[in-house]
Amino acid sequence: MGDNGRMIASLRGVAEKNVEGVILDVAGVGYGVSVTSEDFGRLADGKEAKLYVHEHIREQGYDLFGFTLLDTKKLFEQLLNVKNVGPKVAMAVLDLGSASVVRGAIAAGDVKLLQSAKGVGKRAAEQIVVELRDKVGLAPGASAEDVVYRPGVNAQDEAVEALVSLGYSPQDAATALQKIDSSLSTEERIKQALKG
Repeated sequence: MGDNGRMIASLRGVAEKNVEGVILDVAGVGYGVSVTSEDFGRLADGKEAKLYVHEHIREQGYDLFGFTLLDTKKLFEQLLNVKNVGPKVAMAVLDLGSASVVRGAIAAGDVKLLQSAKGVGKRAAEQIVVELRDKVGLAPGASAEDVVYRPGVNAQDEAVEALVSLGYSPQDAATALQKIDSSLSTEERIKQALKG
């Protein structure tokens, strides 16, 4: 069954949280939906919620994955398209943080961070970076600061990586940063480079 077989794009109903995830009561029908830890924290038990849904249909079962933000659902689907990445691995990666943090890690080639997700081996983490690095781009409205979240990395590289993920070529990014005082914080240097 391809994408055309999928019918549920979003669900709105009363959320009931349990160990398995969330049951969304939509007009008396309870849909069991897997959600990320971040969304689990966002949803209020017994309150109405809207989730953007990805239906995962396979021979052994039929699973629903729900996201409070459409942007997170899009990233989940991008992760699913990576070779050898199934829904469990994609959800584990999304549990690392917000969609912009995960995008930043992929854009920066941070295999170590991706590998720290439950059930994600080195090969899967590398595959995610290889296949998605050029596709993740920052979400609309995300700023350079969202990308820069790891202290202790060589600041020069981090600022370059942030600019690259904003669409600069590595060469242009390095050139833009050359003129900026390297003792400034990474965020400040990125801001100045963007102004320049």
